[in-house]
Amino acid sequence: MRKFWYIIFLLVIGLILLAACGAEPQQDNSKLAVVATTSIIGDVVANIGGDMIELTVIVGIGQNPHSFEPTPKDLAAIETADVVFINGLDLEEMLVEAIDDIATGVVASVSIGIDPLPFGDDQYADHRDDEQEEEDNHTAGDPHFWVDPNNVIVWVENIARVLSEADPVNAVGFNENAAAYSVELNALDAYIRQQTAQIPEEERKIVTDHHSLGYFAEEYGYQIIGAVIPSTSDTGGASAGEVAELAGLMKAEDVRAIFIGETAGQGMQNLAEALAEEVGGAVQIITLLTGSLAEAGEPGDTYLGYLRYNTDQIVAGLAN
Repeated sequence: MRKFWYIIFLLVIGLILLAACGAEPQQDNSKLAVVATTSIIGDVVANIGGDMIELTVIVGIGQNPHSFEPTPKDLAAIETADVVFINGLDLEEMLVEAIDDIATGVVASVSIGIDPLPFGDDQYADHRDDEQEEEDNHTAGDPHFWVDPNNVIVWVENIARVLSEADPVNAVGFNENAAAYSVELNALDAYIRQQTAQIPEEERKIVTDHHSLGYFAEEYGYQIIGAVIPSTSDTGGASAGEVAELAGLMKAEDVRAIFIGETAGQGMQNLAEALAEEVGGAVQIITLLTGSLAEAGEPGDTYLGYLRYNTDQIVAGLAN
């Protein structure tokens, strides 16, 4: 109950700030006011909505959707939006409750229609203890749908449908944009398959910071050996025993690379370094983009670029 009133307090402050700045929540009344929770969802929505919508992205570039907490301005944007697009499966752990409490428009998961992978679909999952399983926030399934562009084609269909229902006048434009963007997503899928073919199947073994590449691995023939934090969120921790267990698996499988997300905190970096030291020898720690796009002008500053960048990083890391 305290959290509910705290959210209401932040919302009131946000609306006061907007009024003080002379800004209206919706800049152009002829356009839909649309909110996307993450920069990845926002980029996909922008490709479909174009200049027919006014788009606000809540979780900014470089911020972690697992741990992000909304500001009063964020809450005001959510409260006044005609449509709010979320990922689904509680990816936005600290944000979904606020959306449920204050959103007055349509709230739509972009991932409707995608069958989620079960949590921890890898060898290391067998070694998780009961306490860790209870603490995991995503026991309904893996929320990292976007690491497979075929899933994002489903996103595109969902986004185009929701926008068309909210604004029938622009439905033709939304659907034309969706069709054009889906062509680009199919080309991205072909690129990933072409790059992956450079790595022999028996060498496509991956260790990540947390369970974030399950859909990518399943679609393109990689094997997830394990994760530093055996969770679909990177906000948890791992015991010394779990690190030692994963190090043993890495040695047995001859895995020489650990992939960690750019938005991971120092604690995750420390755990990855401890794991590399436990494995011994030349183990690379390689950065991937995970819950956020890169800064404008950097590789990965669009969704298409994001997945090309990650594919290149994975292929290069496994080839060395």
